[in-house]
Amino acid sequence: MKRFALIGAAGYIAPRHMKAIQDTGNVLVAAYDPYDGVGVLDNYFPEAHFFTEFERFDRHIEKLRQEGKPVDFMVICSPNHLHDSHIRFALKSGCQVICEKPIVLNPWNLDSLLIVEAETKNRVFSILQLRLHPQIIALKRKIDEANSDQIFTVDLKYITARGLWYHHSWKGNESKSGGIATNIGIHFFDMLIWIFGEVIESTVHSLTSDKASGELQLTKAQVKWNLSIDQSDLPKEFQTRGKKVYRSIRINDEEFEFSEGFEDLHSASYREILVGNGFGLLDAKKSIELVHQIRKQKVEDKA
Repeated sequence: MKRFALIGAAGYIAPRHMKAIQDTGNVLVAAYDPYDGVGVLDNYFPEAHFFTEFERFDRHIEKLRQEGKPVDFMVICSPNHLHDSHIRFALKSGCQVICEKPIVLNPWNLDSLLIVEAETKNRVFSILQLRLHPQIIALKRKIDEANSDQIFTVDLKYITARGLWYHHSWKGNESKSGGIATNIGIHFFDMLIWIFGEVIESTVHSLTSDKASGELQLTKAQVKWNLSIDQSDLPKEFQTRGKKVYRSIRINDEEFEFSEGFEDLHSASYREILVGNGFGLLDAKKSIELVHQIRKQKVEDKA
């Protein structure tokens, strides 16, 4: 049984990590968040020590190490701009690390972590769960088996409705979240690069606080992508049924809809990590480079 600690216990994504720790037969021994609304811990690990001050959390992690009961894995679910700092803390505390997306905001942050990883001989694992989605795996296999010179046309749409709160939280602050392309698009850009190959060219057509669109030329695909957190962009049938998330890829005008099947991908990610097959820093690097480029690019008209 592995011993876990978690930074960012009050966040939206933290319960998926708590469930993954439980599903894989392990234990959460300590958690930290400056906000104390973490009653969700009762559903998973009510005996976990909880801290609202980082200094006391730090001291507790060190105490466990000195008592011969060290934390094996530190899970990072804090706001995006804090990931690299919290990862460094975890590595230097003697822990392996599991970090939510995006693993960092800038490519140079990742390069710095590679150095600390080598110094501490501990690993950093990124949650790139779309690579474990059965339909995505089948799609990659199909693309890999196609003629090597075939170029696919791809149209990606990801719409995930968010309320007004989003813009008043750290997620609506580009300096903290990286903006919409980074915060909600990173998994999909990683998926596209994983399936269709290297980025040759990137064009951005729109980029606001709630929507973004553009085109990518990849080794095996010409991609149009569209991201939105505006509920009005959902297909009418989704709005009628009260569904908040729409994920779709059209490949050569054939619909590849994969809005379902996401519930247990964090647990699947943990299972792979625990047997040594997780995705590391270098696996995440190309998508981090791309979203950073998108964030800094000049918006160009579609014409």
